Amino acid sequence: MFKFKVNQKLNLANKTSQKQGLLGKLKIFQAKELLSLDLRSLALFRISLAILIILDLLNRSQDIKAHYTESGVFRLAALTNEFSNEWFWSFHFINGSVLFQTILFCLAGLLAILLLIGYRTRLITIISWVFLVSLQNRNTMILSAGDTELRLLLFWSIFLPLGAYYSVDNALNSSSKKLPKGIFSGATIALILQICFIYWFSALFKIRSETWQQGIAVYNSLSPDFLITPLGAFLRNFTTLLVAFTFVTIWFELLGPFLLFIPLKNYLFRYLAIFLFISLHLSFGMVFRIGLFPLIGATAWLAFLPSDFWERIDKKLKNPHGQKLTIHYNQERKNCKKYLHILCTFLFLSEIPILSYQNDLESETELEAGTTWFIVDQKGNQYSNIKAIIYLCRLSYLSKVLVPILKCYPLRLLGIKIFKLLKNQSWVNEVSGKYLKFRPIKVNYSWLTNIITLFLVVLICLWNIRTIDASKVTIPQPMKEILSALDLTQKWSMFSTPDNSTEWYVIAGQLKDGTEIDVFRPGKSINWDKPDLQSAAFKNMRWRKYLTRLDNRKYKKHRLYYGKYLCSSWNSQNEGDQKLERFSIYYLSQETDLDGKVSPVEKENLWDHRCFKK
Repeated sequence: MFKFKVNQKLNLANKTSQKQGLLGKLKIFQAKELLSLDLRSLALFRISLAILIILDLLNRSQDIKAHYTESGVFRLAALTNEFSNEWFWSFHFINGSVLFQTILFCLAGLLAILLLIGYRTRLITIISWVFLVSLQNRNTMILSAGDTELRLLLFWSIFLPLGAYYSVDNALNSSSKKLPKGIFSGATIALILQICFIYWFSALFKIRSETWQQGIAVYNSLSPDFLITPLGAFLRNFTTLLVAFTFVTIWFELLGPFLLFIPLKNYLFRYLAIFLFISLHLSFGMVFRIGLFPLIGATAWLAFLPSDFWERIDKKLKNPHGQKLTIHYNQERKNCKKYLHILCTFLFLSEIPILSYQNDLESETELEAGTTWFIVDQKGNQYSNIKAIIYLCRLSYLSKVLVPILKCYPLRLLGIKIFKLLKNQSWVNEVSGKYLKFRPIKVNYSWLTNIITLFLVVLICLWNIRTIDASKVTIPQPMKEILSALDLTQKWSMFSTPDNSTEWYVIAGQLKDGTEIDVFRPGKSINWDKPDLQSAAFKNMRWRKYLTRLDNRKYKKHRLYYGKYLCSSWNSQNEGDQKLERFSIYYLSQETDLDGKVSPVEKENLWDHRCFKK
């Protein structure tokens, strides 16, 4: 009897331990599912990041002389006196000429294109991040929260397999192992938390602000005319609605990211989170003139697209006719196979078999005529060169629109000539043979990499807590040095303390012949009134950032550099009595409350400047 009871207790204990073991495994599985990312989503994330870098470079290049050279507004003297520290670096400091800066811009653009197509993705991501940090450090006065987010997204991308799908790396993957659809690692945890930190700490900043507590923050944010679009100006008429938006924004930023961590049917909540946050950022872009920030914020959420999304896309994009084709190439042309794999990858036709040439008399005759590769369809018809490309484009849902263009006789003739030209150029084969190589794709990283990424994201969390209240946590100096060295410092206080004022500049200048002009608006007479919303109070977002910081006492010394830039810019385009002799920089502001009452205009003389010494 005693043995029977003992056995019963043992069996009960075994069942309990088994249940606990299953529950433990289930929790681990759920944690992996919640903190993993689909590799195809990371590929889309990579492509979007590359496009953003290109757009950023194009926007910055409009003012390359003004913002990045020694003849512009941000001289190296200012860097050495005010902004330099042990970890503050930029190879844009090496030479202050327009030519040197243009070369660096072009190199950064080339790297972005390589990142876009996924060539040597991890290496290119590292170099692109280095170039981006260098570019941003060259002129810190024109940076915004969007620049910080872009830099951080690119940093975490270094530790993620962004090139596993839809890339040159994928096309030239020599591994026979099938690639997984998702990845769970320290880097995925770090990226997910980093994106959540942006909203959580932004909400915490807002909660501590009186304007947000009073419900007037959104109205105040829409007050500066230079910052908003016509839609933003229209929304100012609905003050009650804006009060509601104020409180909704706080709670949405605070609670919205938690949608990512709901375990029950997580993919549905991911869809909801992605839709809501991308909609939020696009609405910012419709209301505010804040450069690329809305697109950068929206891009971050593309990494969260669940596997369910890609399975649905694959079903729609999969062409049943593609499985009935074969592509044949001349194995004597060593690089031909590489080109074909890349072509099929980017046309989403990677399921088509690519075979080396077999001893078939009919095919051999065609090869002798100069064809290096051809397609054989289910009926035995053969297509080569430009006809083969048109045929493949017709099969791909994404490239069908190119078919009518490629069928145009001039383009077809051009395509044939390009084929012949490239085939006869030995250097093309040499270059592609050297730089296009079959390599295995590595998806999972080492335990050391996981430890490093988790360690860094913990440090970042502590740093963000310190930005809210420095007394809450202490970070050892060596840890601060690590964050500074990697440029991972951040502060998500955007729109946390908006006031209800709008600012504008008037630069009252005098030419040598005595004519008075507004240097800030060339060709217009001096007008002290607030500019209309449609007028360009600032040339672009970068100039707005620079000039709205110029009134700060912290940047008082920069008024001299801005004055020198205005003199050289004007006088390089005018001669004789039309040269600018002197001017005064005035900073004007005006407040508007919820009832629409407007305060008197405040005018401050920031700087008096003479272009020619007496």
